[in-house]
Amino acid sequence: MKRLGINWIGLWTIVRRELSRMMRVPIQAFIAPWISALLFIFIFGYVIGGRMPTIGNHKYLVFVLPGILMMNIVNASFLQASNAIYFSRFQRYVEETLVAPLSYVEMILGSLTVVVMRSTVTAIGILVMGVAFGATSIQSIGGFLFWVIGVSAIFGLFGIIIGLWAKTFEQLNVLIVFFIAPLSVVGGVFNTVNMLPPWLRWLALGNPFFYFINGLRYAMMGFNEAPEGLGAALTLGLLSLLGLIVWRLYSTGYGLRE
Repeated sequence: MKRLGINWIGLWTIVRRELSRMMRVPIQAFIAPWISALLFIFIFGYVIGGRMPTIGNHKYLVFVLPGILMMNIVNASFLQASNAIYFSRFQRYVEETLVAPLSYVEMILGSLTVVVMRSTVTAIGILVMGVAFGATSIQSIGGFLFWVIGVSAIFGLFGIIIGLWAKTFEQLNVLIVFFIAPLSVVGGVFNTVNMLPPWLRWLALGNPFFYFINGLRYAMMGFNEAPEGLGAALTLGLLSLLGLIVWRLYSTGYGLRE
């Protein structure tokens, strides 16, 4: 007989297991990104911000904080998801999950729940630093939560895909080195689109990271450079597409049944 409803016990078991694994490496999970963010805030807020006091009619530190926050959300969510699925394959305990009375959707939701938790805790820590430097402001709580949770889920799904594909630990970092790091830097973290030469603005407008950063910046400080609703539509579209891809990979056993 087909099971109806959600297996809450099984879902909580996945969440508890991944939380336990994450909390065994608190320096890697939280301290390292907080220190990195603190260095960015200090260097770009005080060193460069002292020479460029305002940008877009806002203090430079206030302007760059959402971008720094988004960079860390992306990294935290991708690393959490990719490492979790990769090491569950490497240590062979993924088989325990596959034989459990859980649907593929429940398996994916369990992983993404911890991804969002890690990203949210990372974001809260950076916000506290921003408060200490007088740079934190939130215009829309709903918008802020949408971007934190939405982008966390997107890169959590990306992380699962890479974690299923990777055969070595080196391959696990491919997306960060060749995709996440370069696109986040040119995604408007430290500058507005108008500061770019006209012939280079396509680099920002064609970059999905620009819309993530711009959306969070709009929620935090009311500064917007993108067409209304485009970033949200892109985020929801990517969530739907990547969710279907990950579900399909689970249902075919790609990277899971070897």
